[in-house]
Amino acid sequence: MRVGVLYSRIRKDEKLLLGELRERGHEVAKIDVREERFGLESTTAPVDDLDLVVDRCLSTSRSLYAARFLDSYGVPVVNSPETGDVCADKAKNSLALAEADVPTPATEVAFTKEAALEAIESFGYPCVLKPVTGSWGRLMAKIDSRNAAEAILEHKETLGHYEHKVFYVQEFVDKPGRDVRVLAVDGEPVAAMTRSSDHWLTNAAKGGETAAFDLDERATELVEKASDAVGGGMLGVDLMEVGVEPEADAGETGVDGDGADDYTVHEVNHTVEFKALDAATDVDVPARVVDWLETKAAAAAGEGAEESTEATT
Repeated sequence: MRVGVLYSRIRKDEKLLLGELRERGHEVAKIDVREERFGLESTTAPVDDLDLVVDRCLSTSRSLYAARFLDSYGVPVVNSPETGDVCADKAKNSLALAEADVPTPATEVAFTKEAALEAIESFGYPCVLKPVTGSWGRLMAKIDSRNAAEAILEHKETLGHYEHKVFYVQEFVDKPGRDVRVLAVDGEPVAAMTRSSDHWLTNAAKGGETAAFDLDERATELVEKASDAVGGGMLGVDLMEVGVEPEADAGETGVDGDGADDYTVHEVNHTVEFKALDAATDVDVPARVVDWLETKAAAAAGEGAEESTEATT
């Protein structure tokens, strides 16, 4: 397999992926999007003889545009630009989940601070204000009072970028000190872990402690539905447990009690990081990812051969 890896910085995740690809004897072309140009008909990036390109761009804008251009040239790319477009925007993400009947936190979008304040007051305190784009828990605010809401909304209104004029307001879900990150490929779970913290933000990037998590039937069902809702691919599906009854001596995070009655899916990520998941579980995550990439490349080659046959008949 000849595979290209789009990147703007090589992190541990990309090193794990590149190491597995090379160990299996696959040819790898590292494509630094900062050095390439993408035209309407062709690109300076060496993609002509590749079986598949994997988008691992750190920058959301570079990821979305590069994937869209490659797709226009007929180069197989994962994840698809359609999936990236939905996952990169929290509002589109929420809409896709809701339209697929995947339980997700109640959400409202407003376009002025006055309308946003009304949305916040309708949810009550606390509630959550998020940027429509972003990762690692950045620029997210748990709002506990009207005074805090007014101050944060004024700050956002003066930040300048048009995305800060889209106020994404969400109910606060009282999760049991943790959430669940699942890496899935076309809806099939590869591995799952919890991310626990005393802070309301439990992201591993924020210092949340990770531990392996066994998915039950309901969680597995929701991972598949959430993946389908956004178009499939290699995804990070984030769930929160609801209806958990923690034990009194469960420790600071209080998560050793009864299992969840259900889950809510609050986000699906399209350029998912997996180094923490690989370390937290017994699953060889890079190996499972490359297994999937091999099947995607084989499927793309089969489709290409079929199209070539049809064109000559």
